[in-house]
Amino acid sequence: GYKINEYGLFKGDKFICGETEAEIYKLLGLQWIAPELREDRGEVEAAAQNKLPELIELSDIKGDLHVHTVDSDGHGRLEDLIAGAKKLGYQYLAVCDHSRSAGYANGLSAERLLLQMEKIRNLNEKLPDFTVFCGSEVDILDDGSLDFPDEILSQLDIVVAAIHSNFQKNATERILTAMDNPYVDIIAHPTGRLINRREAYQVDIPEIIKKAKEKNIALEINSHPWRLDLNDQHVRLAIETGTLLSVNTDAHKVTDLEFMKFGVGTARRGWATADMIINTLSYQKLIDWKKQRTEMAR
Repeated sequence: GYKINEYGLFKGDKFICGETEAEIYKLLGLQWIAPELREDRGEVEAAAQNKLPELIELSDIKGDLHVHTVDSDGHGRLEDLIAGAKKLGYQYLAVCDHSRSAGYANGLSAERLLLQMEKIRNLNEKLPDFTVFCGSEVDILDDGSLDFPDEILSQLDIVVAAIHSNFQKNATERILTAMDNPYVDIIAHPTGRLINRREAYQVDIPEIIKKAKEKNIALEINSHPWRLDLNDQHVRLAIETGTLLSVNTDAHKVTDLEFMKFGVGTARRGWATADMIINTLSYQKLIDWKKQRTEMAR
């Protein structure tokens, strides 16, 4: 038999291989297993059958679909966020400042949102090879309705919906109801957890995933280190059911854009492939997805 240690794979005292992990896996008749998958969740069996997925890479990300500016509770100017996103090689960025009910976060009224949209669209005319999407992180209210009427939501490029208050009040039903709105594209931080700060609210994630699949809505993997929400096990369930995801940073300042690596790491632990993450799409393909999704939902 073989023995393995930090120096390599041996048969008796004879060195067999060990310059790379892949050599050892190959000798054992296995696909190389990425470190993020080494959780004893079926990865060895899948590797033996050559059925491990090609996991998403950080380099696959084309943009961030959930960032905040100084217009709500962010600490970065839009121009600085754009510069940071371009430095990361992104094609686009979605400004999703808080909606009017989020008074604690300087949420935007409908009037302020419309002014922001005008500013963004004027700015886009001056941006070569980069697009800023007009979005909003819209509060899901207690009855599952959204914080802005459809006449406002229909004008946005990206609608991110999330619960921000009364966390324990019918969270599952509120999210399910919100997903019936044809303009909702993404459900943000679906369980509401803040690691070591606040427990997740009581929400039926399998039901949320099922409804998201039905409505072709993406569920967020929030990359902020306090959130990582969805978590890796939720991601695995979403992937197994063919539900789309969006890996976003929820950036409130330029340096927060770097959090993307944590969300991608969570996606990888959940066996996610690039084709299941909407912000690996090019600008035009993302626009096409949004248009098709909205038309089907109406």
